[in-house]
Amino acid sequence: MPDSTIKPQTKAKPKVERPKLYKVILVNDDYTPREFVVRVLKAEFRMSEDQAAKVMLTAHQRGVCVVAVFTRDIAETKATRATDAGRAKGYPLLFTIEPEE
Repeated sequence: MPDSTIKPQTKAKPKVERPKLYKVILVNDDYTPREFVVRVLKAEFRMSEDQAAKVMLTAHQRGVCVVAVFTRDIAETKATRATDAGRAKGYPLLFTIEPEE
């Protein structure tokens, strides 16, 4: 009987890439009250009062401010919900997303 060697088969592991990240950006406007922006940042992005105030002031001074970085689905959802909160009160509050470099 011939000797047969059994070679173990190796399974190729699929290479899993990390998901691309997206920045949620607060765009400043001259109509939305600062207190309301802070309230939205605290509610939607779970920021402290101090963090929310700093983000709001940065957006006010520079025109825009990165609020947080998430995967695409989460970034889109949070940006949409935060923008919708402003629209519900009649404010032109705007959050956008863009890919992180």
